Amino acid sequence: MLNTLEVFTTVIVGLMVGVEFSVAFVTNPILDSLPEDSGQLGRTHGARMLGALMPVWYTGSLVLVAVWAIAGWHHDGAGLVVTAGALLVLSVIMSLLLLVPINNRGKTWTPEDRPEDWKKQMNRWDRFHYVRVAVIIAAFTLLVAAPA
Repeated sequence: MLNTLEVFTTVIVGLMVGVEFSVAFVTNPILDSLPEDSGQLGRTHGARMLGALMPVWYTGSLVLVAVWAIAGWHHDGAGLVVTAGALLVLSVIMSLLLLVPINNRGKTWTPEDRPEDWKKQMNRWDRFHYVRVAVIIAAFTLLVAAPA
């Protein structure tokens, strides 16, 4: 049963990492290269869509890692799983304090009412997101490295 939990958790966290990596290094650069207001409209839609999905995904991943850490406490690799969990907690804290406030503003913007510094705010979100992606990649790597 523990082995199934380990595999399921690793896949869920890995998919989350893939989505967040794709946002950082594929989707947002594409949106930023679109003409006129298209990029901003795309980011606004993405902020609404992923802003609804990602809290569930982050929370679910964290819960799965916590269950794995508890269930596998006396197994090899428990320290790696606990450290991965701590990194996921850090990513949630970063999200709540740094990224979500910007995202919540951005998801309401239209070309007519966006602030003049909207690109500056999006660049700031991107910088925080790059750090968050690095944190969750580290967490995922620790989960993969934890012996079964």
